[in-house]
Amino acid sequence: MKTIRFPHPLVLLVGFILLACALSYVLPAGVFERIPDAATGRDVVVPGSYHRVPATPVSPLQALVAVPKGLVDAAAVIFLVFLAGGAFTVVDLTGALRRGVDWLLEKFRGREAVVIPIISVLFATMGALENMQEEIVPLVPVLLILMRRIGYPVVTAAAVSIGSAAVGAAFSPLNPFQVGIAQKLAQLPLLSGGGFRLVFLLLALTIWIGGTVRFAQRHRITPETSEQADPNGTLVIGRNHGLVLALLLSGFAFFAYGVLKLGWDFEQMAALFFTMGVVAGLVGGLGLTGTAEGFIAGFRDIAFSALLIGFARAIFVVLEQGQIVDTIVNGLSAPLAGLPAWVAALGMMGVHTALHLPVPSVSGQAVLTMPLLVPLSDLIGLSRQVTVLAYQYGAGLCELITPTNGALVAIVAACGVRFDEWWKFAFPLYLLLLALGAVAVVIGIAVGV
Repeated sequence: MKTIRFPHPLVLLVGFILLACALSYVLPAGVFERIPDAATGRDVVVPGSYHRVPATPVSPLQALVAVPKGLVDAAAVIFLVFLAGGAFTVVDLTGALRRGVDWLLEKFRGREAVVIPIISVLFATMGALENMQEEIVPLVPVLLILMRRIGYPVVTAAAVSIGSAAVGAAFSPLNPFQVGIAQKLAQLPLLSGGGFRLVFLLLALTIWIGGTVRFAQRHRITPETSEQADPNGTLVIGRNHGLVLALLLSGFAFFAYGVLKLGWDFEQMAALFFTMGVVAGLVGGLGLTGTAEGFIAGFRDIAFSALLIGFARAIFVVLEQGQIVDTIVNGLSAPLAGLPAWVAALGMMGVHTALHLPVPSVSGQAVLTMPLLVPLSDLIGLSRQVTVLAYQYGAGLCELITPTNGALVAIVAACGVRFDEWWKFAFPLYLLLLALGAVAVVIGIAVGV
C-alpha cells in the first residue's frame, strides 16, 4: 500500500497559497458585519448578517505579494523564533546543555522511557496555560540532542513538544486563547466546566503520551554519544555550566510569569530570550565575539523554520483579500440549524475541523464562529458549554495535523522530519483523540454540563 508523501514544506505552503488564490475566483465573496466585543476586546461577527459583496479575486501576482505580507503579519513571532533560536545556540556553545543532558540521562539510566512522560507533561502544561506553540521552535535542538542520546527517533522531539502542547491546549480548562475567548463569547463564566474538561485532559494526555512512548520504544536505535549528538562538530569552549543552566531555568520561570501574569506579547518574550542569550554567553566564557557568533549561527540554523511561519500566514492573507473566509464559514455552519442537538454538536466539531485549514488561528476561529454557533445552539436546545467543547476539540486538535499551522510545520522541519512521516505518527493518535472529544461532547449533553 502506497503511503501519502507530502512535498517539501515550502512547496506545500506555496501550493496552499495558490489554492487560496484559485478559490477566490470560484467562491462568491461575502462578509459578516462585525461589532466590537467588550469582553474579549475583539471584533466579532453579527449572526445573520452575512451578505454578498462584489467579487475581489486575487491575481497570481497578488498571491505572490501575499508572501511578504504574511511575513510582515507574523513578524513578531518570526523575530521571537530568531532571537530565541540564537539564544539557545549560544547556550549550547557553552556546553551547558550537553552537560545537563548527560546529568539527566545519568539520573534516568535504565528508565529512559520516563523522560518522554516528564517532558510531555511540561509542554502539555504550557499548552494548557498559554497555548504554547511558536515558542517551542527554538527548543527543538535541545530536544533533538536528548532524543538522539537516548536512541529515540527524532519525530519524538516534535511529539513531546508541539504534540503535547497542542493536546494540552485543546483539552485545557483554562487556555485563555481557546476556551477563555470562547467562553467569553458564549457569555459563560471563565473556568466553568473546568472539572469536566480536566478529566478528559488527563485521558487525552494518557493517549498521546502512551502512543509516543510506544512508538519511541518500537523504533529505538543505537544511542548517540555526546560528540555524535553535535552534528556540526562544534567545539565547546564554555565554562560555568551550572550557572548557565541555572540562568536558563530562571529565564523559563520568568518567561512563564511574564506570559501568565504580566500579559507579555511576543516582543517581550523575544527581548527576554535575547537577554538570556547574551548573559549566558558571557557567563559561559564565550566573550562578546563568541556570543555574537553564536547568535549568528542560531539565526542561520533557525531561518528556514522561522520563515515557514510567515508563509503559512500568507494563506490566510489571500483568503481575506478574496473576501471568502466568511463565505466558507457561512457555508459550513448554515446546515447545522436543522439537525438534532447531539448531531448538531458533533457536526460543529466537524465544522471547526474543516475551518481550521483556512483559519489556522484558534483564537481567530473562536471570534469568527462562536457568535454564529451560540445563538444556533440556543435555538436547538444545545448547551453553550457543549458548543464551546465542540469548538475546542474540533479546532484545537487540528493543530496536530494541519499543514497551515505554521508552528507545526516549522517544528517538524526543524526536527528534520518530512510532514508525511509526522502524519504517519500523529494521525492515528489524532483520530483517537477526536473520538475522545466526540465522547466528551455526547457525555456533556447527557449530564447537562
